[in-house]
Amino acid sequence: MTPIASSSIIEALQWRYATKVFDPSKKIPAETWAVLEESLVLTPSSYGLQPWKFLVITNPEVREALVPHAWRQRQVADASHLVVLAVRNGYAEADVDANIFRMAEVRGGTPDALMGFKNMVMKTLVHGLPQEDLTQWAKCQAYIALGQFMTAAALLGIDTCPMEGFVPAKMDEALGLAARGYTTAVLCPAGYRSEDDRYAYLPKVRFKPEDVIEHI
Repeated sequence: MTPIASSSIIEALQWRYATKVFDPSKKIPAETWAVLEESLVLTPSSYGLQPWKFLVITNPEVREALVPHAWRQRQVADASHLVVLAVRNGYAEADVDANIFRMAEVRGGTPDALMGFKNMVMKTLVHGLPQEDLTQWAKCQAYIALGQFMTAAALLGIDTCPMEGFVPAKMDEALGLAARGYTTAVLCPAGYRSEDDRYAYLPKVRFKPEDVIEHI
């Protein structure tokens, strides 16, 4: 593959910001959205377990119904697409087995040949942590997906807004997640910024590199 120019990466990261006002008339092209979905699929995760479900919500009625559960923030409804990053409530042997079978399917071999890996995951993760800690672990994994998605979007000229301002129980109820064994970790609307969003024109505020990076 041909590496992306360093200047292009920095330019895209300087350009992106947490978009407060989206232009509801502008929609992300299907071919561009397909790339962004693939960026979610390709997200790395601890043990490769991928403890998530990415709900892509474009139905306007569903999204309007979610606005009250997101502290009345209009990005949820006005962006081109809304991604709800949901994770499993706890983790069980069946979840590990699903990954084992997928590994055998993609890489060849048999699930039995991966029993050593399975036993290690079961011991250190499934049996090694309380279920509530497993859910928290899964939420941390979801933030890896969030970061990868936002970076890919910036490189494609797509605006995003990571959102923790929502009521998880209400969001889960509205989307039927609890019944499926999932809970909402974080939201990320994606689309195109409105010209009326004053935050688009504000300088980015970050600490100086020497204040946050140490070379040892």
